[in-house]
Order: sequence, then C-alpha cells, then structure tokens
Amino acid sequence: MSTDMEHVIMAAVAVVVLVLLITKVRLLPFLALSVAALGLGLAAGLGPGGTVDAFEKGFGDSLSDTGPIIGLGTVLGGILLGSGGADRIATSFIGARPIKWVPTAITAAALLIGMPHIFDVSFIMLVPLVYATARRTGTHLLYVGLPMAAGLYISHGLLPPHPSPTAAIGTYHANTGLTLLYGLAIGIPIAALNGPVLTRVLSRWFGPAPDLSTGGPMPEERIEPDRPGRPVSLAAALVTVALPAALMLVGTLGKGQVSADSWAHPVFEFCDNPVLSLSIAVVFAFFALGVRSGFGLGQLRAMTAKGLGPAGTIILILGAGGALSAMLTTTGVGKVISDNASHWSISPLVLAWGVAALLRICLGSATVATVTAAGIMAPLTGSSPGLSPELLVLATASGAVMLSHVNDSGFWMFKEYFQLSVAQTFRTWTLMLSLQSLLSLGGVLLLGTVVH
Repeated sequence: MSTDMEHVIMAAVAVVVLVLLITKVRLLPFLALSVAALGLGLAAGLGPGGTVDAFEKGFGDSLSDTGPIIGLGTVLGGILLGSGGADRIATSFIGARPIKWVPTAITAAALLIGMPHIFDVSFIMLVPLVYATARRTGTHLLYVGLPMAAGLYISHGLLPPHPSPTAAIGTYHANTGLTLLYGLAIGIPIAALNGPVLTRVLSRWFGPAPDLSTGGPMPEERIEPDRPGRPVSLAAALVTVALPAALMLVGTLGKGQVSADSWAHPVFEFCDNPVLSLSIAVVFAFFALGVRSGFGLGQLRAMTAKGLGPAGTIILILGAGGALSAMLTTTGVGKVISDNASHWSISPLVLAWGVAALLRICLGSATVATVTAAGIMAPLTGSSPGLSPELLVLATASGAVMLSHVNDSGFWMFKEYFQLSVAQTFRTWTLMLSLQSLLSLGGVLLLGTVVH
C-alpha cells in the first residue's frame, strides 16, 4: 500500500473516530476534535513533539482569524440584546400589521437581529415576542415561530461573524466582505421563501395549536437588565446591526474601484477588515444604545459579559477544528487531495456541500460539521483554478445546516419552546433547514457561473 493511501485511510479513521466520540461516547466536541487531531498526528508518525507542535500551530492559526471576529460580534450582539435594541427592532417590524404580513415582518426582523449574535441567544430572546404576537393575532404559534427561526438561521448559516461561515473563511482564506455580499445575495431570497412562503404552505399541517395562556416562556438566559428612562432609538438599533456589514461591503467594493497607490485605498482597506469594522460598530453601540439610553458602565459590562458566555465553547471548538485541519495538512492528506482534485468529475462546491452535509447529519452540530469539512476540503482552494474561496465557504456552511434531527440541540429547543411533537418538529424545523441547505447550494452554484 502506498504512503498516500495510508495517509488517506488514517484521515478517514480519524473522522470516523470523531463521529463516534461525539455521537456514542457523548464527548464534548472540543475534546473529540482534539483527540481526533492528536491521534491522527501520532498515528502518522509525527511523534509526540511534532504532533503537539502541529496541533498548537493549527489551533492558534485558526483562532487568529476567527477569534477576534466572533468575540467582537458576540459583544455587539450582547449590547443589542441587553439594551433592548433587538426588542425595539422586532416590535417595530411587527407592530399592528395585518395577520398576513406577520410572517414576513418577523422573518425580516429575525434576519437583522440574528446577524451579530449566536443563534441560541437570539432565539431565546425572541420566543416571548413570538408568544405575544401569536396571542394578539389569534394565530398558531408556528405561524410566527417558524418564520422567526428561518430568519435567524439564514444569518447563522450564511453570514459572518457567525461561527460556521467565519471558521470556513479562515480555513479557505476567503474575503469576509465578499462572503457577506454573496451570503446576502443568496440568503435574502431564501429567507423570503423559507419564512413567509413556507409558513403559509405548511400552515394547514401545523396540527393542534399549543396553549398560549401561560404568556410564553421567559428563560433564565434572556438578558433583562434594568431599563433606563430613555427608550432605545430604533434608528440607533438598526445602524448598530447594519454598520459592520455596510462597512465591509463598502470596503470590498471600493478596493476594486481604486488603484493600490490611491489615497482612498487605505480607507477602503480599513473598512474591509472585519475586526476594524466590528470594533467601530461596538464603539457605536456602546454609546448610541448604551450611554445615550441611560445605561451605566456596570450594566454595559454585564451585557457584554452575558453575551460572551456562549462564545467560549464555540471558540474552543473552532480552535480544535483548526488543529485537525492543520494535522490533515501536516500528515500529507491535503497534498493527496490537492494532487487528485483536478481529476474529479464532481464540482468542488457540490463536494464541499456534501461532505459538510454528511458530517452535519452524523454530528448534529453545524459548527463542528463546518470546521471539519473545511479542513478536509481546504486543499481545493489551491488546486482548482478559478474557484472562488468565498463560494466554497458558503457551500460548506450551507451543507452544515442540512437535515437537522434528534442529534441537534436546535431541534429540541424548537420543539420544546413551541410545544411540538417530534413529528411536528420534523415537518417544520427539519424541513425548513433542509430546504435552506438545498436552496443555498443552488444559489452558490448559480453564482459560481459568474463569479471567479
């Protein structure tokens, strides 16, 4: 057996071990990724010192790209939620609109609110609003809850600074602004289909309406600081959400229109940097949503600390995923993939989607599926001339939302908060995310015909 084949087999065994450690042993994803990466290095003959060196380098390189972006995005989301800015956006979008426009309004609000923050926190924050809106309009809880989840998951699955696309951006060395631009071009039409359109199609099969008499759950995780006398400005909340995306898009598009020695080039380069754009947005939110609305420094500190809580586990997962990716390269698997990719008849975009989808179905976590699939597929960026790394990011992240089922925490969260049976959850949540994954792949392939 050739050395290359041995490396491929060892890499395949490492991925199988990763799946078993998470699904059967119930090991934390961070530990499972670490064990798989270290085990691969030792099995490939790197030795203890070489294995740990490769692990640490991959871990550090991954977080050098993704850590600051996710941290700043989480802080921004914490201020938006804690100050009441997210509530302000959601209630303003829904208002007293006719019942037929409620799914559209809640989808748009959720897409905006979900852009800077982790899915779980945004979902929990919006659930009471879903209950209140369903009770006020006399509609089925899913008539409001399903489009809300659809809007949030577009942000979670396609748009940086969310963990999955951000991790893939670092692995594929893609441009964050372009990824965001392409993600919005794909995600907004899909949100319209998966939100209001799918909700109306499925409404006849929602089943018995849940009991709304309790007024909706108010979980401990929801951020509820003491409200100051001055309400949060809707305009300030909207600017807070849109500012980092707008700056990155301006920077990305502007750099292509001016020469490198132009005085404007450094300005556009500044805007195109996600760390700098997010830093500006955080400073703006601190004053516009925090200080201006009467929050004290202690309250703002509590908001940001509350927001950073869920990010720790995700950052460790991304670091360990980067270590596994580095180990695949160090052991020679990346070179094997790179050398043979030109002979494959399947599109690299479809292959990346398929690998991520398979891992998502097995592992349940979109983030773990994305970082693992990106590590496997990273050599394609150098072996496929004309392949857009930004589209490869979106293809991988799209595959990682496919077919959410009982091994996904989001499946159970949606089921419990909206008082559904397992069958109802499959007919709504699972169908919605599977449709998003397939439509996203279609959008990526369509863009791939014109983007190089």
